[in-house]
Amino acid sequence: MTQRPNPLQWLRYTFGGRLPPRLHGWVRHDLTDADWRLRELLRVCVQITAPVVAIMCLPGPLEIRALTAALVVCGALFVAAAYGDELRDRRLRQHGLPKPPRRDD
Repeated sequence: MTQRPNPLQWLRYTFGGRLPPRLHGWVRHDLTDADWRLRELLRVCVQITAPVVAIMCLPGPLEIRALTAALVVCGALFVAAAYGDELRDRRLRQHGLPKPPRRDD
């Protein structure tokens, strides 16, 4: 069984940090398994938590703050979905792992 990162390592990985070589098997699984896109979107949700909380703490009408936060969430999720393959390939390169072969659909 592959070793998993501890919570602090996972947070660092989520924000773009590199994991130690002993966890590269987990990284490969995380970025190439069948549901890697869903995990990528969930990581983006963790990444945008701080900006959304900051926006909601600003002064002003609640409706404006909520719509601004929704715009940030939608924009981040759109970029993650649109450029998921490129983001995954970069993260694989970062860990010294090969890209998976492309499927031509």
